[in-house]
Amino acid sequence: MGLHSQNIRFTGALGDSLAACIDLPAGPPRAFALFAHCFTCSKDIYAATHISKALAGRGVAVLRLDFTGLGSSEGEFANTNFSSNVEDLVLAADWLREEFQAPRILIGHSLGGTAALVAAPQIPECVAVATIGAPSDPAHVALHFGNAVAKIKDQGSVEVELAGRRFLIKKQFLDDIDGQKLPKLLGTLQQALLIMHAPGDTIVGIDNASTIYMAAQHPKSFISLDDADHLLTRREDADYVADVLTAWASRYIQSQPENTDQDELPAGTVRVRETREGRYSQEISNGRHRILADEPEEDGGNDTGPSPYELILAGLGSCTAITLRMYAERKGLPLERVTVTLTHNKVHAEECRSCESSTGKLDIIERSIELEGSLTEAQRERMLYIADRCPVHNTLHSEVSIRTRLTGN
Repeated sequence: MGLHSQNIRFTGALGDSLAACIDLPAGPPRAFALFAHCFTCSKDIYAATHISKALAGRGVAVLRLDFTGLGSSEGEFANTNFSSNVEDLVLAADWLREEFQAPRILIGHSLGGTAALVAAPQIPECVAVATIGAPSDPAHVALHFGNAVAKIKDQGSVEVELAGRRFLIKKQFLDDIDGQKLPKLLGTLQQALLIMHAPGDTIVGIDNASTIYMAAQHPKSFISLDDADHLLTRREDADYVADVLTAWASRYIQSQPENTDQDELPAGTVRVRETREGRYSQEISNGRHRILADEPEEDGGNDTGPSPYELILAGLGSCTAITLRMYAERKGLPLERVTVTLTHNKVHAEECRSCESSTGKLDIIERSIELEGSLTEAQRERMLYIADRCPVHNTLHSEVSIRTRLTGN
């Protein structure tokens, strides 16, 4: 998606150097988010990387970190606990605040979601928290220790196998999770809350989502992840989570960073400016509207937006649909929906029988129009006639003069 990922390090709760990665969008970020991975996972697990990059592709910059002793972070996992994970998150937010902008959104997967709920009140700028398959009580993780719990309490520490790897768990870890009071905290949570959970989650049961939802105040929302697995290993599930997160979070973040220079553009004026992210990525703005243009990856671009020719097709297609809608409203026609599909190609002139020129190459735009509604055949033919007379169609067929000048230094 033409993203820029930056690896960084900062000091964690126990004084160790922690590894993190920030995924930045091609243009100015709409907001910054902080992602907390699942228990004993890392920032590079599929769900974390895919959701983070998908959000960045939608304009939200995301910092994902490795908790102390995990992934590429330094430190001993055995010395960590739930509270140190929460502090790692708060320190990651501090780093974002100093280097970019404080996170307005916290996202947590599994136990990382529970940590995000606890960390949110400690990050003043945070306005929204989203959890994915999160347990309602940090002590839930001890269920995966099995018979080792009694040994840990008796011996002080025991190696436990989790997801095919062995981790040393100390008694202090159990004491820490037993001392957490999440339900009470949820009752005073001021941030908007989104709970995402799969009903068939075999790692963290759906009852955990119910407990979190009932304990929290409004605004709160629940989204079922249907048959997704706990780790979101299927791409379509991770995509769905990213789409839902972006749509939900848009209510709680600024649409765009202020840019007075662009906001002062006169009506009808369009400005195109390089984003400096990738070779060809461009930011197109006219006042409050903003889109990106780019070239596809096979042509050396980052594919962060439509190509220039695709934007021409978009202009013609939207103008066609708007013109037909206006005509149908004026004539009282039962037009329910218009869909316009367009393609552009260059062909040799001799291949075009209907073209006036017979030398060189010609631009051919194929336009297919689907009209939904109980229209008569005569009405449909009239609509086709009107489509060929939309303003952009006429402009493309007319003699256009483009006057270019240099400005600035």
